[in-house]
Amino acid sequence: MERIAPKTVGADLLDGVPRQRSVLPAPPPARRLAVPRGRPWLPLPLPTPAGTPFTLGYAALLLVTSLIATMAPPSLVYALYQGSSTDVAHLVCSPAVVLLTSALWIAGGLLSPYAVAFVLVLTALERRIGGARTACVFLAGHVLATLATEVPVGLAVLAGHLPGTSLHRLDYGISFGVAASTGALAGLLRPWLRWPLLAGTAALLLNDLMAYADPMTNWGHLIALAIGVSTWPLLRRWAAESPSRLHGRADR
Repeated sequence: MERIAPKTVGADLLDGVPRQRSVLPAPPPARRLAVPRGRPWLPLPLPTPAGTPFTLGYAALLLVTSLIATMAPPSLVYALYQGSSTDVAHLVCSPAVVLLTSALWIAGGLLSPYAVAFVLVLTALERRIGGARTACVFLAGHVLATLATEVPVGLAVLAGHLPGTSLHRLDYGISFGVAASTGALAGLLRPWLRWPLLAGTAALLLNDLMAYADPMTNWGHLIALAIGVSTWPLLRRWAAESPSRLHGRADR
């Protein structure tokens, strides 16, 4: 009996047509990772109407008062400075008025280092904690450092250690608020920025103190810087409550 080989699967297909294989899709070509290039310069943090309204509005006000101080007669400028001075005599009579009006002037004008620091520091601080909280930090440094330097003068006059003319000295400007804001901002930066900023600022203030040109004001700057540093726990608590508002949180 003739044996017939079993019919294999696919034998009824046409000859010469190869069996099609399931071909996996080819993987996409590997993309080269983009390596970020270092910028030759970084844009300075400048105030904007939407991002930093407090700093921008305050800077505009300081610009106006600085122009008045430059263009007005010297006698009028001196009268304005004297009426805004936070000396002991004015603090006793109208403390709230002089504490606010004294922060409307820039000692040294628009070319003062504190004018440049005001724009850069307060812009960076407001972008991290908002305008209202930045105003609180600034005013805390301005008010507390003023009281810390003027109250001892009043007590020294009462004790007879200083003459009565010490009650009527010119004391105005934004430098105490800027120093406090600088100390506060350092607490929101990474350590590699925080400590150089603090060390550099403290070194400049100590150098001014060693020059002994205006020791009371120079002590006020150091006190204001310390006030700003003392706000770090509060600023970090604000950061924890609203982290979405912070562009960079401090490394603890």
